[in-house]
Amino acid sequence: MSMLKVIEILAESDKSWEDAAQAAVANAAETLHGVKSIYLKDMEAVVNEGKITKYRINAKISFLLDG
Repeated sequence: MSMLKVIEILAESDKSWEDAAQAAVANAAETLHGVKSIYLKDMEAVVNEGKITKYRINAKISFLLDG
């Protein structure tokens, strides 16, 4: 039987929410084995002079536990 663990992380990008999600998964995969999914809980943006300058996500990432 496989067991999964879920962690909550924050990530940001200058390009898009999708890019922030990709960065979150890539960074998590550097230290976690068997990343299986990402669930985007919240999305927000920083606005400067009428333009979005940062895209931020709050996400849950699930991964397999060893053993």
